[in-house]
Amino acid sequence: MDLREMRTQLGDTQSEFAARYNIPFRTVQNWETGLRKPPEYILKLLESRIREDLVNRKTAALPKYDPHKHNLPRRSDYVGAISWLKAVRDRIGENIVFALDEALMCQGSFGGRSDEYIVWVYGDDAAANYNGVVLLGNKVSQYCIEEKNGLRYTNFNRTLSDALANEAILDMQGITEAVSRYYYSNNESFSGLFVAPEYQERFERLANEAKDYYTN
Repeated sequence: MDLREMRTQLGDTQSEFAARYNIPFRTVQNWETGLRKPPEYILKLLESRIREDLVNRKTAALPKYDPHKHNLPRRSDYVGAISWLKAVRDRIGENIVFALDEALMCQGSFGGRSDEYIVWVYGDDAAANYNGVVLLGNKVSQYCIEEKNGLRYTNFNRTLSDALANEAILDMQGITEAVSRYYYSNNESFSGLFVAPEYQERFERLANEAKDYYTN
Protein backbone atom coordinates (compact mmCIF):
# COMPACT_ATOMS: atom_id res chain seq x y z
CA MET A 1 0.00 0.00 0.00
CA ASP A 2 1.13 3.55 -0.63
CA LEU A 3 0.52 6.24 1.95
CA ARG A 4 -2.75 7.48 0.47
CA GLU A 5 -4.18 3.95 0.35
CA MET A 6 -3.25 3.46 4.00
CA ARG A 7 -4.91 6.73 4.99
CA THR A 8 -8.12 6.15 3.05
CA GLN A 9 -8.53 2.63 4.47
CA LEU A 10 -8.66 4.25 7.90
CA GLY A 11 -11.14 6.83 6.64
CA ASP A 12 -8.89 9.69 7.79
CA THR A 13 -8.37 13.09 6.23
CA GLN A 14 -4.74 14.14 5.86
CA SER A 15 -4.93 16.22 9.03
CA GLU A 16 -6.54 13.35 10.99
CA PHE A 17 -3.91 10.92 9.74
CA ALA A 18 -1.14 13.34 10.72
CA ALA A 19 -2.61 13.73 14.22
CA ARG A 20 -3.18 9.98 14.66
CA TYR A 21 0.48 9.09 14.01
CA ASN A 22 2.09 12.34 15.19
CA ILE A 23 3.44 13.24 11.74
CA PRO A 24 3.59 16.90 10.63
CA PHE A 25 0.65 17.69 8.36
CA ARG A 26 2.89 19.20 5.68
CA THR A 27 5.00 16.03 5.67
CA VAL A 28 1.92 13.92 4.94
CA GLN A 29 0.96 16.29 2.12
CA ASN A 30 4.46 16.16 0.61
CA TRP A 31 4.56 12.36 0.79
CA GLU A 32 1.18 11.93 -0.88
CA THR A 33 1.87 14.40 -3.69
CA GLY A 34 5.27 12.87 -4.36
CA LEU A 35 7.12 16.07 -3.53
CA ARG A 36 9.11 14.06 -1.04
CA LYS A 37 9.47 10.31 -0.56
CA PRO A 38 9.26 8.74 2.90
CA PRO A 39 12.03 6.31 3.87
CA GLU A 40 11.13 2.71 3.15
CA TYR A 41 11.42 1.72 6.81
CA ILE A 42 8.92 4.45 7.77
CA LEU A 43 6.43 3.10 5.23
CA LYS A 44 6.83 -0.44 6.59
CA LEU A 45 6.37 0.72 10.18
CA LEU A 46 3.27 2.72 9.24
CA GLU A 47 1.79 -0.14 7.25
CA SER A 48 2.27 -2.53 10.18
CA ARG A 49 0.72 -0.08 12.65
CA ILE A 50 -2.23 0.69 10.34
CA ARG A 51 -2.99 -2.99 9.77
CA GLU A 52 -3.19 -3.42 13.55
CA ASP A 53 -5.42 -0.37 13.90
CA LEU A 54 -7.74 -1.69 11.19
CA VAL A 55 -8.00 -5.12 12.84
CA ASN A 56 -8.32 -3.91 16.43
CA ARG A 57 -11.32 -1.65 16.09
CA LYS A 58 -14.21 -2.47 18.36
CA THR A 59 -16.60 -5.24 19.26
CA ALA A 60 -20.31 -5.19 18.51
CA ALA A 61 -21.89 -6.84 21.55
CA LEU A 62 -21.07 -8.30 24.94
CA PRO A 63 -20.92 -12.10 25.09
CA LYS A 64 -23.75 -14.08 26.66
CA TYR A 65 -23.21 -17.11 28.84
CA ASP A 66 -22.63 -20.24 26.78
CA PRO A 67 -22.70 -23.62 28.59
CA HIS A 68 -20.39 -25.04 25.93
CA LYS A 69 -17.62 -22.59 26.80
CA HIS A 70 -15.10 -22.81 29.64
CA ASN A 71 -15.60 -20.70 32.74
CA LEU A 72 -13.06 -18.27 34.17
CA PRO A 73 -12.18 -17.95 37.86
CA ARG A 74 -14.81 -15.93 39.70
CA ARG A 75 -13.80 -12.46 40.87
CA SER A 76 -15.57 -12.95 44.21
CA ASP A 77 -13.27 -15.89 45.06
CA TYR A 78 -10.16 -13.67 45.13
CA VAL A 79 -8.92 -10.96 47.44
CA GLY A 80 -7.68 -8.11 45.26
CA ALA A 81 -7.90 -7.56 41.53
CA ILE A 82 -4.32 -8.60 40.76
CA SER A 83 -4.64 -12.10 42.22
CA TRP A 84 -7.83 -12.61 40.21
CA LEU A 85 -6.25 -11.32 36.99
CA LYS A 86 -3.29 -13.68 37.46
CA ALA A 87 -5.72 -16.58 37.82
CA VAL A 88 -7.55 -15.46 34.65
CA ARG A 89 -4.25 -15.21 32.78
CA ASP A 90 -3.19 -18.67 33.93
CA ARG A 91 -6.51 -20.10 32.76
CA ILE A 92 -6.57 -18.43 29.32
CA GLY A 93 -2.85 -18.36 28.57
CA GLU A 94 0.15 -16.15 29.27
CA ASN A 95 0.10 -14.45 25.85
CA ILE A 96 -3.01 -12.40 26.56
CA VAL A 97 -2.86 -8.64 27.00
CA PHE A 98 -5.50 -7.22 29.34
CA ALA A 99 -7.47 -4.24 28.04
CA LEU A 100 -10.04 -1.69 29.21
CA ASP A 101 -11.22 -2.22 32.83
CA GLU A 102 -8.76 -5.07 33.36
CA ALA A 103 -5.89 -2.89 32.09
CA LEU A 104 -7.00 -0.17 34.52
CA MET A 105 -6.90 -2.72 37.35
CA CYS A 106 -3.36 -3.70 36.33
CA GLN A 107 -2.39 -0.03 36.32
CA GLY A 108 -3.92 0.47 39.77
CA SER A 109 -6.27 3.20 38.59
CA PHE A 110 -9.51 1.21 39.02
CA GLY A 111 -10.42 -1.35 41.64
CA GLY A 112 -12.94 -3.26 39.59
CA ARG A 113 -16.15 -4.83 40.86
CA SER A 114 -16.70 -7.82 43.15
CA ASP A 115 -19.09 -9.38 40.61
CA GLU A 116 -16.81 -8.80 37.59
CA TYR A 117 -17.76 -11.10 34.71
CA ILE A 118 -16.61 -9.41 31.49
CA VAL A 119 -12.88 -9.64 30.75
CA TRP A 120 -11.43 -7.55 27.91
CA VAL A 121 -8.29 -8.85 26.22
CA TYR A 122 -6.12 -8.94 23.13
CA GLY A 123 -4.96 -12.44 22.25
CA ASP A 124 -5.47 -15.57 20.19
CA ASP A 125 -8.94 -16.54 18.99
CA ALA A 126 -8.89 -19.38 21.53
CA ALA A 127 -9.44 -16.80 24.30
CA ALA A 128 -13.01 -16.39 23.07
CA ASN A 129 -13.72 -19.98 24.15
CA TYR A 130 -14.13 -18.72 27.72
CA ASN A 131 -17.33 -17.23 29.08
CA GLY A 132 -17.14 -13.51 29.67
CA VAL A 133 -14.11 -12.85 27.46
CA VAL A 134 -14.36 -10.02 24.94
CA LEU A 135 -11.58 -10.33 22.37
CA LEU A 136 -10.74 -6.86 21.03
CA GLY A 137 -8.16 -8.13 18.57
CA ASN A 138 -5.46 -10.72 18.01
CA LYS A 139 -2.59 -8.36 18.66
CA VAL A 140 -1.73 -4.87 19.75
CA SER A 141 1.46 -2.91 19.13
CA GLN A 142 4.28 -3.58 21.58
CA TYR A 143 4.49 0.20 22.00
CA CYS A 144 1.05 0.08 23.61
CA ILE A 145 1.85 -2.70 26.11
CA GLU A 146 3.11 -2.39 29.67
CA GLU A 147 3.95 -5.10 32.19
CA LYS A 148 3.61 -5.14 35.96
CA ASN A 149 3.17 -7.90 38.55
CA GLY A 150 3.73 -10.41 35.77
CA LEU A 151 0.68 -9.13 33.86
CA ARG A 152 0.68 -7.57 30.40
CA TYR A 153 -1.83 -4.84 29.68
CA THR A 154 -2.48 -1.86 27.39
CA ASN A 155 -0.99 1.47 28.43
CA PHE A 156 -3.25 4.29 29.52
CA ASN A 157 -3.49 6.01 26.13
CA ARG A 158 -4.42 2.78 24.35
CA THR A 159 -6.88 1.91 27.11
CA LEU A 160 -8.49 5.31 26.73
CA SER A 161 -8.82 4.94 22.95
CA ASP A 162 -10.25 1.42 23.32
CA ALA A 163 -12.80 2.73 25.83
CA LEU A 164 -13.98 5.46 23.48
CA ALA A 165 -14.21 2.95 20.61
CA ASN A 166 -16.35 0.60 22.68
CA GLU A 167 -18.33 2.98 24.86
CA ALA A 168 -21.65 1.86 23.36
CA ILE A 169 -21.33 -1.44 25.27
CA LEU A 170 -18.80 -0.51 27.98
CA ASP A 171 -19.67 0.58 31.51
CA MET A 172 -17.69 3.83 31.47
CA GLN A 173 -17.36 4.10 35.26
CA GLY A 174 -13.87 2.60 35.27
CA ILE A 175 -12.40 4.84 32.58
CA THR A 176 -14.11 7.94 33.99
CA GLU A 177 -12.67 7.21 37.44
CA ALA A 178 -9.21 6.54 35.96
CA VAL A 179 -9.21 9.73 33.86
CA SER A 180 -10.29 11.69 36.93
CA ARG A 181 -7.40 10.24 38.95
CA TYR A 182 -5.02 11.08 36.12
CA TYR A 183 -6.24 14.67 36.01
CA TYR A 184 -5.90 15.35 39.73
CA SER A 185 -2.58 13.52 40.11
CA ASN A 186 -1.18 15.41 37.10
CA ASN A 187 -1.65 18.90 38.55
CA GLU A 188 -5.17 19.19 37.14
CA SER A 189 -3.98 18.62 33.61
CA PHE A 190 -4.69 16.09 30.86
CA SER A 191 -1.27 16.63 29.24
CA GLY A 192 0.24 13.39 28.02
CA LEU A 193 -3.09 11.88 26.98
CA PHE A 194 -3.71 11.30 23.28
CA VAL A 195 -6.66 9.84 21.41
CA ALA A 196 -7.25 9.35 17.70
CA PRO A 197 -8.94 12.30 15.94
CA GLU A 198 -12.30 10.54 15.61
CA TYR A 199 -12.56 10.30 19.39
CA GLN A 200 -11.40 13.81 20.26
CA GLU A 201 -14.86 15.32 20.70
CA ARG A 202 -16.02 12.44 22.88
CA PHE A 203 -12.82 12.67 24.95
CA GLU A 204 -13.50 16.31 25.67
CA ARG A 205 -16.90 15.36 27.10
CA LEU A 206 -15.32 12.54 29.10
CA ALA A 207 -12.70 14.95 30.43
CA ASN A 208 -15.41 17.26 31.73
CA GLU A 209 -17.19 14.33 33.38
CA ALA A 210 -13.90 13.21 34.94
CA LYS A 211 -13.25 16.64 36.48
CA ASP A 212 -16.56 16.39 38.36
CA TYR A 213 -16.32 12.67 39.17
CA TYR A 214 -15.25 13.01 42.81
CA THR A 215 -17.31 16.12 43.51
CA ASN A 216 -20.74 14.76 42.57
